[in-house]
Amino acid sequence: MSGTRLAPDDRYVVISADCHGGGSILGYRPYLEKRFLDDFDAWARDYVNPYSDLEGDLGPRNWDSSRRLADLEADGIVAEVIYPNTVPPFYPNSSLVEQPPAPNSGDLDRRWAGLRAHNRWMADFCAAAPGRRAGIAQIMLHDVAAAVAEVRWAKENGLTGGVLLPGAPPGSGVPALYDPEYYEPLWAVCAELDLPVNHHAGSAAPPAGERAEDKVILLLEVTWWAHRAFSHLLVGGVLERHPGLRLILAEQGTAWIPAELARLDYFFDRMGTDRSGSQEAVWGQELVGRMSCTPSEYFARQVSIGASFIRGHEMPAASQVGFGKIMWGSDYPHREGSHPFSREALRAAFAGVDPVDVERMLATNAAAAYGFDLDALRPVADRCGPTVAEIAEPLKPASLPAEAEQCPALIGYGTPAN
Repeated sequence: MSGTRLAPDDRYVVISADCHGGGSILGYRPYLEKRFLDDFDAWARDYVNPYSDLEGDLGPRNWDSSRRLADLEADGIVAEVIYPNTVPPFYPNSSLVEQPPAPNSGDLDRRWAGLRAHNRWMADFCAAAPGRRAGIAQIMLHDVAAAVAEVRWAKENGLTGGVLLPGAPPGSGVPALYDPEYYEPLWAVCAELDLPVNHHAGSAAPPAGERAEDKVILLLEVTWWAHRAFSHLLVGGVLERHPGLRLILAEQGTAWIPAELARLDYFFDRMGTDRSGSQEAVWGQELVGRMSCTPSEYFARQVSIGASFIRGHEMPAASQVGFGKIMWGSDYPHREGSHPFSREALRAAFAGVDPVDVERMLATNAAAAYGFDLDALRPVADRCGPTVAEIAEPLKPASLPAEAEQCPALIGYGTPAN
């Protein structure tokens, strides 16, 4: 199924481009270098996991291969891209959202060891389900040479998900991502090896406090901080120097993109011409003069979207972005993910959308980005994938249990509380 016409009883191959996973605390131990084992044993003995959903019956969803495959198949999903989720050795929290350690903290070596252990665990986890998992490698930005070496290791060891680009929030002690020289070896190796650079919401925001006000501001701004990865790579000339580099923005929404591209095109046009004598031109003409494309052209050429929680009202904006650039994600096993209501989330988002475009967002885009073999996945999809007719049927309001509304894609579809 990948032609121009899809029959109602055809089954979609569904690839989730945004899932999360990782090892248990002690599950990482075999993957640590021997020189860190004594430190790890002391750290693990005293560590208290801050995440309730990594304990008890919920935690194994991250590392139990058989259970994970069963959960995803029950949800109609046959393959996944795996971002980190659990706490790697020597980290106080999930590495996806933890602030970078200060360069002089004395903890850099141990943190690096923890991320390398995660990457090696992830390679084995993906190998346990051949062709069905694209694991994403983690790096740190404090030592670019070490990051480059880890990227090469990831390529050689089958982490087809590419690289997770950490944020560089203000005060982090590492240069901003638009630094024209510091990160150049990293961009070059990712382009050389054709590994996607993934930037997931969560890591780019500066530290948040513990007050209710702090938490709400974080929720309101966390995706805005993540959006900046595109503009920073744009301004840094990365997309110009490496036209084959692929940037994937995950769990950051979709509706913001047309307006942001229009804004960037406007300012870059003002900066790139001297017809107005404006301050924009005074500051920006030299930089913009080195660019061969407009911001929206770079975006069209090199950026894709990992669209967790995409909702039906976002479809007009998604069509402007281009259905060929969007990859649906379930966010399994997060609380706000669509599991176990992913089929319903697909109906809520895609009922009324041309099935050819739905197929792009569910399968072909992710296959192209991460190297999945759709023919190899077809037998699994024929067993558990949703049909074209099923996804085309609109989802009715108040048709699901109230807990379904934990997923943003399903707000309005849960049964109201009495």
